[in-house]
Amino acid sequence: MDFTSSESVLPASDGPLTEMLRGLRLDGVDYGRCELGEPWAVFFPAQAAARFHFIGRHGCWLFSPSRQWLELKAGDALLLPRGAEHILASAPGVPAVPIESYSVKPLEDNVYAVSNGGDGQKTLLFCGSMRFDLGGSHPVLAMMPAMMRARELMTGEPGIPHLLDAMASEVTGNRAGAGGMLARLADVLAASIIRSWIENGGGGTTGWTAAIRDRDVGRVLVAIHRQPDRNWTVESLAREMGASRSAFAGRFTAVVGETPARYVASVRMHQARQWLIEDRMRVSVVAARLGYESEASFSRAFKRIVGKAPSHLRPVDGASEER
Repeated sequence: MDFTSSESVLPASDGPLTEMLRGLRLDGVDYGRCELGEPWAVFFPAQAAARFHFIGRHGCWLFSPSRQWLELKAGDALLLPRGAEHILASAPGVPAVPIESYSVKPLEDNVYAVSNGGDGQKTLLFCGSMRFDLGGSHPVLAMMPAMMRARELMTGEPGIPHLLDAMASEVTGNRAGAGGMLARLADVLAASIIRSWIENGGGGTTGWTAAIRDRDVGRVLVAIHRQPDRNWTVESLAREMGASRSAFAGRFTAVVGETPARYVASVRMHQARQWLIEDRMRVSVVAARLGYESEASFSRAFKRIVGKAPSHLRPVDGASEER
């Protein structure tokens, strides 16, 4: 289904975490209000966009990315941040078909009504595809688990139960404008799930989430993300921490899991990708902003880290570009 898009800024708490999450945005949200009569099973193939599901009535079963059947209750909400393959079904073992095989009708702006015409007991779902800005290039996105369940994060995020209650009211009430309300609630709930996961130890004791909690290393990460176009050296980063070059390099690598140079290069290419896609800049302009001596040297660095040449991300002919 090709639904229209919207966007939502991910909320975050104060401090370094706020700075680091400002670049993690939800774009292009697609929604479906699904009323499915038993027996039914929907196959969701792997995709680049995140998947979101809210179980509004009766409950169902999930064949998870870990290939296990899990029972879901009414009021459950799931976020699959990297769009892993999975199945939702009225019972384990029901043959699954793609959601496009069911009846899909426009409900309102960017929300569609999905049904299968089944006569059995009906399950009510609200599903969505949520595209994070710039794909999987934000460090926290790659570290998330394949699936996150709202009920498992309720203790650390007191707002989640209220959001679940509000979604349940809207999805079952079928009132005027319910689709738009559900779309906004889904944005906020998905963001709250991510924030709760991060603030409650997501990612373990090493890596990005551990680094952002380290007062000194976190300060360095924020500096890098604030000024990705600065010519950062190990010496200048060590000054941000207030440590010697060798002490800084060792601690940064131990906590973050990669060298300062590699991390800076990744952040710079993340910024370059945003300029190319979101701001529609020319490759030559991006190369100059990042201090490369030539467009060719920038293109080589970009392809080495991103996996494709920056020319593949340039605006289409005739589109407006920054010159």
